Order: sequence, then C-alpha cells, then structure tokens
Amino acid sequence: MSDVVPPEVRPKPAVPAKPPNVGAPSPSSPFPPQAPGIGGGAPPPSAIPVPIGSHGPQHISTHSVGHGVGHGAGHGAGHGAGHTAAHNGGHAHGGSHSSGGGSTLLGYIGIDTIIEQMRKKTMKTGFDFNIMVVGHSGLGKSTLVNTLFKSQVSRKSAGWARDDKIPKTVDIKAVSHVLEEGGVKMKLTVVDTPGFGDQINNDNCWEPISKYINEQYEKFLKEEVNITRKKRIPDTRVHCCLYFISPTGHSLRQLDVEFMKRLSHSVNIIPIIAKSDTMTIEERQEFKQRVRKELEMGGIEFYPQKEFDEDMEDKSDNDKIREAMPFAVVGSDKEYQVNGKRVLGRKTAWGIVEVENPNHCEFAQLRDFLIRSHLQDLKEVTHNIHYETYRAKRLNENGGLHPISSNDTQESNL
Repeated sequence: MSDVVPPEVRPKPAVPAKPPNVGAPSPSSPFPPQAPGIGGGAPPPSAIPVPIGSHGPQHISTHSVGHGVGHGAGHGAGHGAGHTAAHNGGHAHGGSHSSGGGSTLLGYIGIDTIIEQMRKKTMKTGFDFNIMVVGHSGLGKSTLVNTLFKSQVSRKSAGWARDDKIPKTVDIKAVSHVLEEGGVKMKLTVVDTPGFGDQINNDNCWEPISKYINEQYEKFLKEEVNITRKKRIPDTRVHCCLYFISPTGHSLRQLDVEFMKRLSHSVNIIPIIAKSDTMTIEERQEFKQRVRKELEMGGIEFYPQKEFDEDMEDKSDNDKIREAMPFAVVGSDKEYQVNGKRVLGRKTAWGIVEVENPNHCEFAQLRDFLIRSHLQDLKEVTHNIHYETYRAKRLNENGGLHPISSNDTQESNL
C-alpha cells in the first residue's frame, strides 16, 4: 500500500501592518484619509468648512448652553479624535450627519428661540378655552367653576330664587370672561345647561346640548371654507364637558349613562362626583369603583381616551388619571381661617372641609389635570379628533354646507 501524500498547504501571505496615522475614510466624513505625518489624519485648514459669516476656523465649545443640543449631536456622531485635535491644533470636524439623521450644526443658529417666540405671540393674542357644565340643579356646578378659576365666572349663583321658574326644556347659556395671569390672557367661556334632568320626563334631554356642540363645529367649519377667511377664526367649540354625578353612593342613573354614551364621541367628557363631602372616605372609594365599572360596561369613553395616548410617557401619566377618575370634588367660593391661613372651604358643625386639601377631596387633582397639565391637550383633541370627525362627515354629505341659525342659543358677555 502506497503512502498517501497530503496536499501542499501554502501559508497565507503576510499583510503589512497599517500605519497608525492612516485610516479608512469614515462613511460620514467629507474628507479623504491623509498620508502619514500630516497632523494625524486631521484635514488641512483650507478643507475645514467655515460657517457663514465667520472669518475663519474656530473652535466651538461643547459646554455652551445655547447650542448644546445641535452641536452635541454632531460630536456624538463621530467626533472622536477630532475633538482632541480641536484642542491641540485648533481644527476639528465631526460627521456631516448626526446620529438622528440631521445635519451637524457648526455654530449656534437659534432654533431653540422658537419656544420664546411662540410664548410672546400667545401672550399678545391670548387663547380661548370653552368649558361646559352639565348636571342636575343644586349639584354646585356654578360654585365649582368659580372655585376652579378663583373668580366669579359662572352664569349666576347656585340655587333657584322663589320667583324663578324651572325651565321646561334644557336651556343653553354661555358667559364669557377674559382672565389674565402672569401676562397671559385667556378668554374663558362657561356654558351652562339649566333644566337638564330636572323634568319628570327626561327623554332626549341631551339633544339640545348635542345640537349646541354641533352648531359650534358648524360655525368653525363655515369660517374655514370661506374663500376669504379671517386671520384668526373665533373658537366657540366646547373643549371640555364636566358632567356632575349625584353623590348617591349607589350607582349611575340611566340618564347619566345615556348622556355620556351619546356625547362621548363629540366632546371631551370628564365625569366628576359633586358634593363628595356628603360621603365618608370609604363610601366615596366604593362609589368611584362602581362608577368606573359601569362606565366600562357601558362602553363609555371619557377623557383622556386610551387611544389618544401619544407615547409611553403620556400613557403612564394618563393611566394614573384614569385610575383616579371620576374625581370626587367639593366646591366653595368662601374663605375661612385655618391654622393661620386663609383657605377655601365649607364650614360644618364638625369643622371646615378644605377644598384644596387632598386629604379632604380631589379638587386639587381636578384643577391640576384640567388647567395645569391637560388644557392644551383638551383643545388639540377637540380640534384634531372631534372637530375633524364632524368636518369629514359634514363635507361628505350631499348638498354641501347649509347655514345654521343661532337663535336657539343665548350668549352673553358679563
């Protein structure tokens, strides 16, 4: 048997070592690689792009507050040794594109001033906010609105005078005021609905309210479709509807369920439990859980709706709000002395119920949610969701746009 000769194995040719100063061009670098001994790969001064208006290459500090965002992105995109060269030789370059896909800023532009520009414009023009209150008479609707805005903005004081007659149908009354705080002006319109739920037969008592809401959408739409439009279209659309639930401690009435079910797709409904100081803390918690369960079983969506959460941060914040709703509130426009401080509250034989004390009621949560954190979002959801839904339906109807009559509504400015 002959010996088997293994195949010849040839060694791989040796690859010469790369000089330490020569490197392959970066995919994002606009400059070719340099030969050894020319400043460690840094481009010549003539190859450095010079910002418009400057007189030559300059080093821009990454610690500058004004342009830390844009310039920092450029450094993070691949500045590496170039940053060291900037300190040593006065020349540096980053990638032409940042990690987010945008161009690297070579100097301060002023993009961050857009927020200040918007703030100044808003302070000059002001903005509108329209809130509707719906509920039985005697639930403290006017008092709560006055407490929210710490001024007399409601239509009238709560309660009926002896000579007043309860309206036979639901009436719509809107009162507008201009509030100013910290140089910011807000035109607040409070829409009251006297007569809602006060009749023996309350069938279809939500129709006048639904009609009013749609009329405001129609007014805005007609202004939009005009050939010559106003520079600033008056916004009378209802941005928020506070629905007052009676503190029965048992369950929602059928009227409550029907109203919220029929109007939840045309306006932002925020259910609240009125005069919650008539219940103990345990009764209040049980009632809140029962109301949430009934709203879920009825398929009623209240603000903030889950499908409108834009990101995980919004979802996390709104989940906490949804778990706390409906807010159990107490309203009062009278001040009392408590521990040396003047507080809004209701005086009882057992003490003073402090309106803004979170241990007594949830008014502070409602105020922070309604005004301090979600006021702008309420307006955006009204415009982008509810109004757009009405607009699409209206423009798809046969016959085009028809004029509306405003004789059914009364608006007064006090």
